Amino acid sequence: MANAGVIGAGSWGTALSVLLHKNGHQVTVWSIDENEVKMLNEKREHESKLPGVKIPQDMVITGDLEETVRGRDFLVMAVPSPFTRTTARKMKPYVAEGQIIVDVAKGIEEDTLLTLSRQIEEEIPQADVAVLSGPSHAEEVGRGLPTTCVIGAKTKETAEYLQSMFISNVFRVYTSPDVLGIELGGSLKNVIALAAGIADGLGYGDNTKAALITRGIAEIARLGVKMGGKIESFSGLTGIGDLIVTCASVHSRNRKAGYLIGQGKSMQEAMDEVKMVVEGVYSAKAAAKLAKKYGVSMPIVEEVNEVLFEGKSPAQAVEDLMMRELRSENKGLRWEEPSV
Repeated sequence: MANAGVIGAGSWGTALSVLLHKNGHQVTVWSIDENEVKMLNEKREHESKLPGVKIPQDMVITGDLEETVRGRDFLVMAVPSPFTRTTARKMKPYVAEGQIIVDVAKGIEEDTLLTLSRQIEEEIPQADVAVLSGPSHAEEVGRGLPTTCVIGAKTKETAEYLQSMFISNVFRVYTSPDVLGIELGGSLKNVIALAAGIADGLGYGDNTKAALITRGIAEIARLGVKMGGKIESFSGLTGIGDLIVTCASVHSRNRKAGYLIGQGKSMQEAMDEVKMVVEGVYSAKAAAKLAKKYGVSMPIVEEVNEVLFEGKSPAQAVEDLMMRELRSENKGLRWEEPSV
């Protein structure tokens, strides 16, 4: 049995806390919101973000960050991506040399273009930082529905240790050394999911969704490989797997926000209605900046940015994507030379 600290009591943090508890670990959960701490301790259920998932009575829920961090065998970083850096900075004094922190959020910092694990490493250089990602909606993990994810870490030892902590008969975990590829897949798919939601809001069908998923993973993989990620990651759980579930699921906050935008709401109105952090909105500008920096074509990402931040109509964005210059699907495929 391990002693785990979970930083963040939202839907994902709560679901993973319950999972770890069921695996026999001692779990302490921290929230910055005093009202949330009080509600969770009284109700033993996150009624607004994870209704129906009961929190065990012996799981500690606290607003004391030091209590949650100090001396734990490993930490789960489950705060929304815009708050990763500031939260890590607060944690630093309590983190021991070599203490494992596994980040489970997804995003890219707009100003620095750093992934979340790199932000944590900057703020807590003494930590051993890993990531967990994959097609895994908190609503389903909390209910114990079969799910698969990937642990990415710098060393095989850390990856396999975390794999043994999270693995269960309903939560299968793989390992990978490609931390960057895992994080890029998990972050960039949220931008494509916004586009998929916009298409749904416009009333388009399965053909459109399939096109966005297929061409979306092509964009993600182009950028990811150029940045140093491995192509295998983008064809796996944290690439195409996570993209499919985020573009198609009713649980996806990014798809839901996109759907509302497609129906005519502004970005802010959509975010207000979703009532949770829409990671794709925060990653969209960073994705466009990365595409420019690395000289990679990402037309879907470009159109999403124009809709979100420049007032372009969703219908016009779709038309512009459809009428782009003609090209082959895969530049790596070659026509056979005609025989003489």
